Amino acid sequence: MAVIFTDFHAHLSLLEERRIGTQNFLKDLFSQGFGGILDVGTEADDLDRRVALFGSWPAIRFSAGIWPSPQAIGDAKASVERLKQSIKRAPRGILVALGECGLDRFHNRGDDGLVRGEIELFELQIQLALELDLPVIVHSRDAAQETLEILQRYPTARGVIHCFSYGKDEVRRFLDAGWYLSFAGNVTYKNAENLREALRFVSVDRLLLETDSPYLSPVPHRGQSANPGMVEVTYRFVADLRGLPVEQLAESVRINGSKIFGFPTPP
Repeated sequence: MAVIFTDFHAHLSLLEERRIGTQNFLKDLFSQGFGGILDVGTEADDLDRRVALFGSWPAIRFSAGIWPSPQAIGDAKASVERLKQSIKRAPRGILVALGECGLDRFHNRGDDGLVRGEIELFELQIQLALELDLPVIVHSRDAAQETLEILQRYPTARGVIHCFSYGKDEVRRFLDAGWYLSFAGNVTYKNAENLREALRFVSVDRLLLETDSPYLSPVPHRGQSANPGMVEVTYRFVADLRGLPVEQLAESVRINGSKIFGFPTPP
């Protein structure tokens, strides 16, 4: 049986900016039976451009969201309103999630204004996701407790903690709160034993895998710009770590993604 790999978090427009030759790459990738890509937004106004670039590919779906940059934080309400308008313009069926959005205490630590502002920006986007009945792709870095506290204020919100970067205790708490967890290529890094330990505790029916391309290329590609095709390395690594056939893992992850995002559809 052919293994169908899906990348549930990529930034294809950033690959395009790096002159990777994205269209030819996608043609080759999908001709080989690749399962699908979720192209993820980070700015209030980037959805139109991304759909124009990649919307003709039937195996690509999109999210729209605002990463907590100082610029977006300083204009939170207006940024979310622009985001809402861009979502309204999107072709029907092409948008499957809101995000990525969340907290980044690695970049925004030490500034009370940024800390308060990113909470406001995050909550406004959760509220928009609930209004639109969309799952949320959550960015959480060095902010596990704060992220959990916010998500617990919105118990009907649903979605995934992308590029999970915490330990096994946080795994339990996010799973108990009803969220899926997604792991990227950094789980293959030599110094990531804590992350691998965390991954062992995630039930397979709540697990997603991603590249976060062009970031976090898995070993042996570390140092290169990651592309969605590299997610196969991560699937095979995780399958070996969990003692599962890679075919079984890939199918479980595909089913999980279909439950959250309605995408990809069964082969």
